[in-house]
Amino acid sequence: MAKPKTTFVCQMCHYQSPKWLGRCPDCQQWGTFIEELLEEEPVQQELRQQWSSEESPRTFTEVQEEEISRVVTHAGEFDRVLGGGVVPGSVVLVGGDPGIGKSTLMFQCLNNIASQHRPCLYVSAEESVRQAKLRAQRLEITSNDLFVVSETSLERIIRHVEDLKPQVLVIDSIQSIYTTQLGSAPGSISQVRETSGRLTYLAKGLGVSVFLIGHVTKDGAIAGPRVLEHMVDTVLYMERSADSPYRILRAVKNRFGSTNEIGVFEMQESGLQEVTNPSEIFLAERPTGTSGSVVMASVEGTRPILVEIQALVTPSALPVPKRMAIGVDYNRLSLLVSVLEKKMGLNLSHHDVFVNVAGGLRIEEPAVDLGIVAAVASSHLDKVISPNMVVFGEVGLAGEVRGVGYAEQRVREADRLGFRACVLPRSTAERMKMAAGINLIKVKDLREVWTKLFTED
Repeated sequence: MAKPKTTFVCQMCHYQSPKWLGRCPDCQQWGTFIEELLEEEPVQQELRQQWSSEESPRTFTEVQEEEISRVVTHAGEFDRVLGGGVVPGSVVLVGGDPGIGKSTLMFQCLNNIASQHRPCLYVSAEESVRQAKLRAQRLEITSNDLFVVSETSLERIIRHVEDLKPQVLVIDSIQSIYTTQLGSAPGSISQVRETSGRLTYLAKGLGVSVFLIGHVTKDGAIAGPRVLEHMVDTVLYMERSADSPYRILRAVKNRFGSTNEIGVFEMQESGLQEVTNPSEIFLAERPTGTSGSVVMASVEGTRPILVEIQALVTPSALPVPKRMAIGVDYNRLSLLVSVLEKKMGLNLSHHDVFVNVAGGLRIEEPAVDLGIVAAVASSHLDKVISPNMVVFGEVGLAGEVRGVGYAEQRVREADRLGFRACVLPRSTAERMKMAAGINLIKVKDLREVWTKLFTED
């Protein structure tokens, strides 16, 4: 009997090598090579023909609107992240740390969809049906159109889908599913890629909306090949800060809606509850009368959110002072500290600088620059910024304050929460068409910011 041929495959980038290597020469990752059987490409032509569409090409004007109507889950935060609901035939990848609430979220959304008399199938590949029922009882799942099965074989899952014809299918998790056409172990790069590809053909051919729950690596990325994120229509990540009951669902890819949209949930005993007004949550414990604290008007996707930027500047005994950024980009903090030293004369070369976004939210837009600058300067000068003031704007290398988008939404949210003043770029304020109910303080550079925040009474 001939010895089966094997190859070593990188589990991060699918690079193949005839022998084991400690470091992948393609993606430069260590310890990612696993030995797999070298097999021929599985035959899927019959399955692909079975699920393929035989429609003739049409123009967009000939496509009826009811053919692309979304399925609303009645979970406002989840629908917001998806772009308005679940698109029939779409494939959504949901990732997050273990125990963060991915399965809980999908159980609750499936129950809402099934309550509309739409059959749904939950495939539990890591729990038995009895264990899944315990979770359902805790979450008060009562719909009779929500079906559950404990299965890991892709071929049997496909038969269940063809027999039941659900509108929504959830696979928990994709790393536990295997196909008998491959000899490698479940969770390997070959199995993950092959099973995901088959499920994608299933979704597009039968019009079933498929949710794939995926494990994450130590770096926070989806375990398995990066090609998995390219195969699906939408990629959602669930995030949280340490010891925080709040969960942030973030869309990093969405073919049917806005990217960088977020949904905020709170983990409670009965499951995940929506946080419809996250600004009040993030500002609930904001200290007053303390230097180094400023409220910044951020925009996540299409939603304005007010968050607190905290800074601590203290003398350092180290030859190289510390720079720490939590919730904002570290390189951006270093750049802004250099701008403050060069343009405003602040001596921060012998001080440790710590910046934190309260509430565990991460802000990546450039409008956070003015919030960081104001918080660092407030802590260094030990001067308190008015608690009734919000700031936003991008800071350039020359010390100028540049305009940003969604200004009206930011100001309107600040006005709704009772703030009385807003520091914003002059160019942005001149383009605004709304009559603001709060005092707009227009600035064009950091010197005007200093005058408005730290010198005027």
